[in-house]
Amino acid sequence: MSGHGTPIPMTSRPCGPLKGEANVPGDKSISHRSLILGAMAVGKSHITGLLLGEDVLDTAKAMRAFGATVTDHGHGEWTVEGVGVGGFAEPEGVIDCGNSGTGVRLIMGAMATSPITATFTGDASLNGRPMGRVTDPLALFGTQSVGRKGGRLPMTLVGAADPVPVRYVVPVPSAQVKSAVLLAGLNAPGQTVVIEKEATRDHTERMLAGFGATITVEQTDEGRVITLTGQPELKPQTIVVPRDPSSAAFPVCAAIITPGSDVLVPNIGLNPTRAGLFTTLQEMGADLTYENLREEGGEPVADLRAKFSPNLKGIAVPPARAASMIDEYPVLSVVASFAQGVTDMQGVKELRVKESDRIDAMAKGLRAAGVTVEEGDDWWRVTGLGHGNVAGGVTVASVLDHRIAMAFMVMGMASQKPMTVDDGSPIATSFPIFEKLMGDLGAQLVRNTA
Repeated sequence: MSGHGTPIPMTSRPCGPLKGEANVPGDKSISHRSLILGAMAVGKSHITGLLLGEDVLDTAKAMRAFGATVTDHGHGEWTVEGVGVGGFAEPEGVIDCGNSGTGVRLIMGAMATSPITATFTGDASLNGRPMGRVTDPLALFGTQSVGRKGGRLPMTLVGAADPVPVRYVVPVPSAQVKSAVLLAGLNAPGQTVVIEKEATRDHTERMLAGFGATITVEQTDEGRVITLTGQPELKPQTIVVPRDPSSAAFPVCAAIITPGSDVLVPNIGLNPTRAGLFTTLQEMGADLTYENLREEGGEPVADLRAKFSPNLKGIAVPPARAASMIDEYPVLSVVASFAQGVTDMQGVKELRVKESDRIDAMAKGLRAAGVTVEEGDDWWRVTGLGHGNVAGGVTVASVLDHRIAMAFMVMGMASQKPMTVDDGSPIATSFPIFEKLMGDLGAQLVRNTA
């Protein structure tokens, strides 16, 4: 599937029990960072389990354009021959990041303190997303940027020839912004300091330390203070990418709402900055258990078992948890539709500026399917109908957003009538094996081709 071509309408029909093992793709966040930091190291890094979605493949192409040797050896095994911190070459063409907000923002940060110029673009969805949240702090290093109205792509960045270290307080919780600043700080002299008032996913900090950077994290009255010493020589690494908890969310949530289901999702990353959905589901009464807890490559990992849970209850999701599950709210809202009572989600304004306005897209689709949804600028609440009472039977817009498309495909597995999305092609950006994996478990997903 491609998120850049002809729309592919998809329908999910009510199905029998979902059973078996769901081997979801590698973690997207860690896959992006593995390629970028591998490209900034001196020597050859080996990566296994890399996500083969379009977002990550676009990042691999970008690293090649900046001079790194990136080789796909098949079956998720890659090598990256890096050029060192500050060693990026000026790309000859435009860097197309497709649908990936993570990819473009991290790459902008990585090149921002090198004396080169690069132009970035993406698909229609990415070109509508704001980049000022990254280019503003990068300007503090001395980076210049020129883009479309509202700070949107296509955009050209002129890297700082004489970068200076910065001290930056992240205004809203965003791992992308934090990571862009830290990656820019790699080629600035002295210490770059990033302060976040609410903790966000910390893969960048963990991986920077793994590659040999000097980085400290301290909890203070100001918040979480991350201090990076610039101009290190990063050492190549061997990286085993755990499986993506954001992708695992879909078979897990499908099993929880589909009668008779019992699904095992092995080798899932359980970084505490990413696992908020699973905690929330357990609080709602989901039959969700961890097996074989362990650590791999500095990241906590477990096998996750999800079973049908007919007595789900609506809860108030703590706002402080939002950063650890921001990508999972669309599918959580589907689960909430099958719960009894109200699920209240606060502090989620970041959902308004993802691949789409995810609150708006989910609210419209849920309402069309018979579910009551209330919303505000940074909150929404879903009044559940209980198991077996969600009508479905409608076509909804995926608005070029992979997580919206997959969330409504999950809904169709347990609603009274099938659910259709107008375009399932964006699913390939993060979860290219979604259809086959869910089909192997027992889901009934069909493409509505002419």
